[in-house]
Amino acid sequence: MANTFNGNGASLQVPGNNLNDAKQPTRPKEKLTRTLSASTLRDRLSKLAATPLNVPNPVATLHANVNFVPAKIPRKRRLQMLAVAVWSVSIVITTVAFLYVCSIPPLWPFLAVYLFWARCVDKSPENGGRTSQWFRSLSFWKYFADYYPASFLKEADLPPDRPYVFGYHPHGIIGMGALATFATEATGFSAAFPGIKPHLLTLASNFQMPFYRDILMALGVCSVSKQSCSNILKAGPGSAITIVVGGAAESLSAHPGTADLTLKRRLGFIKLAIQHGADLVPVFSFGENDIYQQMPNQRGTMIYAFQRKFQSIFGFTLPLFHGRGLLNYNVGLMPYRRQIVAVIGNPIHVERCEKPTLEELTRVQQRYIEELTRIWNTYKDTFAKARLRELNIID
Repeated sequence: MANTFNGNGASLQVPGNNLNDAKQPTRPKEKLTRTLSASTLRDRLSKLAATPLNVPNPVATLHANVNFVPAKIPRKRRLQMLAVAVWSVSIVITTVAFLYVCSIPPLWPFLAVYLFWARCVDKSPENGGRTSQWFRSLSFWKYFADYYPASFLKEADLPPDRPYVFGYHPHGIIGMGALATFATEATGFSAAFPGIKPHLLTLASNFQMPFYRDILMALGVCSVSKQSCSNILKAGPGSAITIVVGGAAESLSAHPGTADLTLKRRLGFIKLAIQHGADLVPVFSFGENDIYQQMPNQRGTMIYAFQRKFQSIFGFTLPLFHGRGLLNYNVGLMPYRRQIVAVIGNPIHVERCEKPTLEELTRVQQRYIEELTRIWNTYKDTFAKARLRELNIID
């Protein structure tokens, strides 16, 4: 309070003029609060500085999840890997080669002649192809087969006095075992079955790709169309075709440790054999389903529905799979090194008939399934020790 004097000499007290009275009573508390907050903050920062940060090292994480190939690998294994890698991207290589040729104007006349000949003149894919024994016997294919390794087991002699229809099971993702056994001499097919001229069959669309079509035909690969099959079997004794019976639909069931075959409704190859008097030869390839890992796509899932729709539109499937890489063992699109053994069973003799009845087709099919089942039961404990379940005819 401040003192002032009135006219009578008495002092009066006037409130509000003393500077001490102007101080706000809450300021000391605010100052105390700020001091405590700063102290708390300092303590927390000290603790944070003393605690190491758990930031993952990306390089260490990569090495922990990816199994890299050792630096020192035998030259032979590197060549095997190279052969499989080249074949795995052969469509890409031939497509790039074709586009490169298209970029060179002086070569356009030759390119135009080649395309006209391939599309309008050359009917080899429907008439037995242009098999080159030299090309089938290249060392390249030996390295290719030894990568897995791929081989076959012969159960019976096949006299070259009649035609043959080989039924190959299972399809797998790509059918590498079928290629090694029936489209090359890497496993010694011609030496084991003298006089038999094998022709592995594939989709006719594969022969629409420039340059790639010529590689297929040099291997003896032909179109799987009905006309192509008939033309080959009509060529006479010793002519043989190999049909991967399950086709594209069966590739969706290709999971390691399983043997789910699409066979119940497949009567076309049996009818073809009867019409041409060709013996049926079941072939079961142990390990074909093990060289790739496919995403779970059980029936009823959205993935399975999409894959079947894709197949109905384009005529081939789109399996979602992975394998290994060039420099690692668990991430990539190259197949795993898994043994593939194609057991070539006993031939099933059929009587020639131009118009076989459904009863005859069913009877021969039953004999075929029995022989295929016998092969599985005989060799499953040798070549399929890691199986998850038994042989299953799913469709």
